[in-house]
Amino acid sequence: MKIHLQKPEDIRSQIWKELGRASLDRHHEWRTPVLASADADGLPDARTVVLRQVDALAGQLTFYTDSRSPKAAQLQAKASAMLVFWSARLSWQLRVRVACSVITSGPEVDTLWQGVKHLAAAGDYLAPLPPGTVLSPGSGMADADKANEPAPTHSFSLLRAQVQRMDWLELSREGHRRAQLSANDWVWLTP
Repeated sequence: MKIHLQKPEDIRSQIWKELGRASLDRHHEWRTPVLASADADGLPDARTVVLRQVDALAGQLTFYTDSRSPKAAQLQAKASAMLVFWSARLSWQLRVRVACSVITSGPEVDTLWQGVKHLAAAGDYLAPLPPGTVLSPGSGMADADKANEPAPTHSFSLLRAQVQRMDWLELSREGHRRAQLSANDWVWLTP
């Protein structure tokens, strides 16, 4: 169902409503955006992440990650990142500039881990080898077997993305519309 909103306040509200839906509905197209950060050499590094929580009032998006992952290290070194969402149903692209923090411990992490640790996905945070570990030549299976042995503690952490600016684009046969919005501003842009 295509939504055609006119007023900036209605569009802003619908953007946050869609983000909230995406955090709850595994079939929503915005559930798995692309997160782009910079690697140690300053080069772009992008991957798909899963949107887990949305706080529209605080302007925050939350994702889960392994604290040992390259993205966690990249975002701890340089917090700036970009999220890109696309919805064919809405014909909307949303690019979101964020400042990220990696939360590795504390009551929130502990509470969420209690819910995750019983799921199949818990194995992702219990593996003894960090994500992206290069397996040694000739012993790939031995390394792979070691990777499947549970670690004594989990490496589950939260990736909290504070929204700084959004670039919204609506594709339409009647003419594309594009706007840039922050917490207090709305600027119409050419498509």
